[in-house]
Amino acid sequence: MLTIGWHMRILLTSTASFVPPRGGSTRSNRAWLEVLASRGHQCRVVCGAAPAETREQIEAVTAEAASQGLLVHPERDHQEFVDASGIQLSIHRRLGRQAGLLAGEIESFRPDWVLVSSEDIGHSLLREADEAAPGRVVYLAHTPQFLPFGAESWSPDAQAAARVRRAAAVIVIGNHMAGYIGGAAAVIHPPVYGPGPFENIARWDEGFVLMVNPCAVKGIGIFRDVARALPHVKFAALPGWGTTPADRASLEALPNVHLLEPVRRIHEVLERTRVLLMPSLWYEGFGLIVMEAQLRGIPVIASDSGGLPEAKRSRDFVLPVNPIREYLAEFDEVHMPRPVVPQQDFEAWVSALGTLLTDRAAYERESERGFEAAVDFVYTLRASAMEELLLSLDQATPDSQPVRRLTASQKQLLLARLKTRVRP
Repeated sequence: MLTIGWHMRILLTSTASFVPPRGGSTRSNRAWLEVLASRGHQCRVVCGAAPAETREQIEAVTAEAASQGLLVHPERDHQEFVDASGIQLSIHRRLGRQAGLLAGEIESFRPDWVLVSSEDIGHSLLREADEAAPGRVVYLAHTPQFLPFGAESWSPDAQAAARVRRAAAVIVIGNHMAGYIGGAAAVIHPPVYGPGPFENIARWDEGFVLMVNPCAVKGIGIFRDVARALPHVKFAALPGWGTTPADRASLEALPNVHLLEPVRRIHEVLERTRVLLMPSLWYEGFGLIVMEAQLRGIPVIASDSGGLPEAKRSRDFVLPVNPIREYLAEFDEVHMPRPVVPQQDFEAWVSALGTLLTDRAAYERESERGFEAAVDFVYTLRASAMEELLLSLDQATPDSQPVRRLTASQKQLLLARLKTRVRP
């Protein structure tokens, strides 16, 4: 391991829950911080709490946190932990709704960099970070709907957009998102996939057809229609941050659909999966689960939404959908805007899935193509990429932290040493 003589203090903030993690953006953020913490940088997360309003939700959150070795009390307003990676966690139930919480954390921790994740729909965390740490904000642009600008934005805000433009850096996890944002966004793929070696474990004649995070914006309607059309096929759904009680009930009513419990590692689900369906109807930034499935040789049928074709590394088994264009001025049970879902052609999905389930040669061709493309992609990634970017940024304001006192030549030397390391 490379020993770095200059260590950064990094604070990451998001209204999304880190205990337990919810969604690809949170898993990406966690992966970046785990690498940074492993290299001696002091990392702190200031985040929101997982929804826990009913007794069932409280029990589920407590049990899932316990699987991570943490004793969580979901009803408390503020909790502090240090996780197994050495990352400090500061969980606030009212983060983003109570002014000053993030500013106080920044004043206390005195970070070199404040990473603001786009899971901040009202842009309040971005505002507080920009005002409390001017010149030290790095914006993590994960979710198009949560950004303060762009055609897909739920809450466009010119002032917040200006704050993003003056951030020290804007980071995205795919080339498609870089094009969507425009400007000088840095593409850094999170090291969420593991070090390998990877194995094609797909089985044509065994396992279920999986959907992750079944909800309206992810295309649960298409998934239900396909399951109804193929009653002899076993389907499974892994509920996520967008799954409402009504979504769960609609899936439980289908005899060939099995609802899965949360898992600590997605491999626990994928090793039982035959095909992954991702019929997303909203604009996807990338689609980590697509890459994770293909790394195991599991064929993926995905919509043509946003960055999903980029994640698939192919246009094969990519199907057009009628995307969501409108949301109602009301929120559902998981506090998301209610979408107006257009009529969809589910028969194309039935046909594509039928091809994979009845034609073994077609299944194995798609399995091998996806596996090879995913392995080639993952082996190009550098776990150190986020560290390299943070170390290379120019400082907008003077500071006494050691990393900020590096000369230009020292920075270049450190970056050169990082880049010559063997890929993890």
